[in-house]
Amino acid sequence: MLKLRILLLRNIIYYFVLLIAILYFLFVNFFVTYESKYNNVNKLEVIITNIVKKDYGFRLELKNDEKFIGYYYLDKDKQQDFYNNYSIGDKIKISVEEITLTNNTLKNTFNYKKYLYNKKIYKIFEIKSIEKLKTNRNIFYLIKNFLYKRSYKLEKSYPYINTLLFGNKSDLNNDILSSYSTNGISHLFAISGSHISIFVFIIEKLLKLFKIGENKRYLFLIIFLIFFMFLTNFSMSVVRCSIFTILLLINKIFYFYIKPQNLLILAFSIIIFSNPLTLFDIGLLYSSIISFSLIIMSDYINKEKSYLKKLLKVSFISFIVSLPITIYNFYQINFLSIIYNLFFVPYVSFIILPLVIISYIFSFFDSLLYVFVLIMEKLSLFLSRINIFSIIMCKPNMSIIVVYYMSIILLLKGLKINKKIYSISLIILLIINYIGHFKLEDKITFVDIGQGDSILLTVNDTINLIDTGGVVMTSDNKYTSKIVKNKTIPYLKSLGIRKIDNLILTHGDSDHMGEAIYLVENFKVDRVIFNIGNYNYLEKALIKVLDKKNIEYYQDIEELNIGDSKLKILYTGLYDNENDNSNVIYFEFNNLQFLFMGDAGVEKEKDILKKYNISDIDFLKVGHHGSNTSSSKEFIDTINPKYSVISVGIDNKYKHPNKEVLDNLSDSKIYRTDIDGSIEIKLNKNQYKIRTFSP
Repeated sequence: MLKLRILLLRNIIYYFVLLIAILYFLFVNFFVTYESKYNNVNKLEVIITNIVKKDYGFRLELKNDEKFIGYYYLDKDKQQDFYNNYSIGDKIKISVEEITLTNNTLKNTFNYKKYLYNKKIYKIFEIKSIEKLKTNRNIFYLIKNFLYKRSYKLEKSYPYINTLLFGNKSDLNNDILSSYSTNGISHLFAISGSHISIFVFIIEKLLKLFKIGENKRYLFLIIFLIFFMFLTNFSMSVVRCSIFTILLLINKIFYFYIKPQNLLILAFSIIIFSNPLTLFDIGLLYSSIISFSLIIMSDYINKEKSYLKKLLKVSFISFIVSLPITIYNFYQINFLSIIYNLFFVPYVSFIILPLVIISYIFSFFDSLLYVFVLIMEKLSLFLSRINIFSIIMCKPNMSIIVVYYMSIILLLKGLKINKKIYSISLIILLIINYIGHFKLEDKITFVDIGQGDSILLTVNDTINLIDTGGVVMTSDNKYTSKIVKNKTIPYLKSLGIRKIDNLILTHGDSDHMGEAIYLVENFKVDRVIFNIGNYNYLEKALIKVLDKKNIEYYQDIEELNIGDSKLKILYTGLYDNENDNSNVIYFEFNNLQFLFMGDAGVEKEKDILKKYNISDIDFLKVGHHGSNTSSSKEFIDTINPKYSVISVGIDNKYKHPNKEVLDNLSDSKIYRTDIDGSIEIKLNKNQYKIRTFSP
């Protein structure tokens, strides 16, 4: 045992284990491909491992020898019956229809397929019917069901019970969650080391009251932590904290005297060996890097007697070391988060979390907890609107991140911390920020937003967005999309774009401007260009927001300067329908001709040919998503496009694009967003490069 203790005191062992874990991750990531064994199945026997209530019904986590996600759509009047009759641990037989998982079709946006793949989930299904084969009798699942269902009895504050006790954020309001993220305090609502420490502290004190011996207490805590990981569905942040705490307890039992930072490295390595792809988990990265830094810096932090000063140091260190992760994934940082944490950390730790535990045990405290929750939510929403210290930064490449962390390591070497850390870290920060100010590439991106239009022109250092797309349902009316929130704004931020110079709305249909209000409320827009004709209800609603925010807007514009170039809006008169009143935009750049048709129909096409001498178009944005109301043979033959882009949704209920239109366009190279994803055209002086992002 003595030799083992001496061996375990050597730092090199833990760094060697970490190196092997990282090499294992690289091998699996680049050379191993996992696939499901369940192809072309319509029936499955599975065990329910989690039930998440949704507006549409339930999201079920399922497993047999693989893990699956199942979406079960139920009318609201039937949802309670399902929840009463089915529990976690039940064995069920389901009839399913596979939902095709696709990659993100716009770079730098969330990839749900990869996210699930990293969690070893390769198939998702729509559940058509469910038959219970066996009611759960597993004691662990029975306890889990009891604990989960008890939380929903707290009608007002159950979202925070589920979040802070079970690691399930699905019941939290999306706007509230977004405000936490904007303010840099979302980490407080993921179960972390501080939560685990509180739980362990409470349990240990209770065990001491019953005069349980030290080693038995530690053994009980280890069993509790293993069950707690199961209870929280092995959330990565919980797993990391729990494994680390278990190693700490083992360290105490056997008096190994292993340094906490080495135990953290060992815990991290164990997780990577269990599933190498968890290294992509943001929660694990945040938790590990921040915890390691705080352990290394503990002497520097603890020399302060003032709790506020300690908290400020913790907040600053956490901010600095997690900065690359934040920028790489969210493209924005909020400097005020350092200050916000000075309030929210003690508020959540000493008020919300204790009240959550007390309310869960004594439900009559639910109303009191709800009052403090409301205060926190209202304050977070208010603070999230203060964006003066919130800076958008383009997605950094890995070399910058490596240099950043190497600089941090050099600064912290020997734990000699002084004012240099503030100044040097700030310089590094400014360098990363400056990268976002480099001259943007001249390019045009046809954004895949499903059934609708949205086109980004970044030319001559100007940012121009033609249409926003809108909330559009598929033919079965089950899915909706938040395009601007989930695609457009993250994409703009990832490029380092902080404002849109011109938002050009071709016309007032919802699939072209349905999310314009959300865009102008959540992203800086200098001016908006409307089409001709009377404003419809969508345009009037947008104008109210523009007036409130003092954003300029115009109508009947025929030319728009964008640097040294011009966007020309082809005016051919006023029509009796919104589609033909579309802004049709002609643009020349580097001897290339672009024509964006909006939803203009055959009648307007004829008038364009009469009034304008247009031919040999290089890139045509096909009118009306390839509908047979547009793109007549006469028009296409005259303008003779080299490339044709059709913005259209997969399996759209309109059956776009029309076969006749495809035949008319057959002499051109056709790109379709439903097949090719987003289409990016990079424009250099005498050449261009087309890149697609297929599903």
